[in-house]
Amino acid sequence: MTRQTPDSAQFFLTTESECPYLDGHRERKLFTHLSGRRAHMMHALLSDHGFRRSQNLVYRPACDGCEACRSVRIVVGKFSPGKSLRRIGAANRDITAIAGPPQVTAEQYDLFQRYLRARHAGGGMTQMSFVDYEFMVEDTPVDTMIVEYRIEDGVDRPLAGVALTDRLPNGLSMVYSFFDPRHAERGLGNYMILEHIARAAAAELGYVYLGYWVKNSPKMAYKARFGPLEVQSGPSGWRPLDPEAG
Repeated sequence: MTRQTPDSAQFFLTTESECPYLDGHRERKLFTHLSGRRAHMMHALLSDHGFRRSQNLVYRPACDGCEACRSVRIVVGKFSPGKSLRRIGAANRDITAIAGPPQVTAEQYDLFQRYLRARHAGGGMTQMSFVDYEFMVEDTPVDTMIVEYRIEDGVDRPLAGVALTDRLPNGLSMVYSFFDPRHAERGLGNYMILEHIARAAAAELGYVYLGYWVKNSPKMAYKARFGPLEVQSGPSGWRPLDPEAG
């Protein structure tokens, strides 16, 4: 099924599949392609309406009878970390973050596979080949960077985490991130978000986009730690999120 918008962009609906966040639910997505000289403008416009990017597609949930998935963003200027996040920041003071163009390496792919085996065993992404990973990172029609997080141990500088991130006119959008599961005590997933908040503040950007938040999904609970969050509310635009009310 397709939908036509006034600016001539075509939108498509996927068929239903099992929801990865809520048991017993079915999901479908509304999506369109990004290409050509208008890709940056369309990406920014659709991100502001709650869409997310995956390679050269942008999508948002369009599930029948369910609106549990809500697009959220951190308000950089109002963010103040709590004690647990401050401890995570302190525990990772020996990490250096280096941003570069979206280019893959064998070292990244090895870390990606170890992360998936430890955190998402049995998931579809565990079958991704190096070429699949290469497409995930490098097939981007917009302004994208890859941030590598390395432990400064004085010798090997091992790769501890990676974030694939889009630059938007008003913020940074974290497309996908992964980290070394052997360093679980560091809280690297949370640390990479903290680093993106600092990076956005240094660039005078207002937001860090975190993708979708689902109130009753344990997988999404960590995002509420980075308040105040704003949630995309359709025609009403963005409004403050109350994690209890949803």
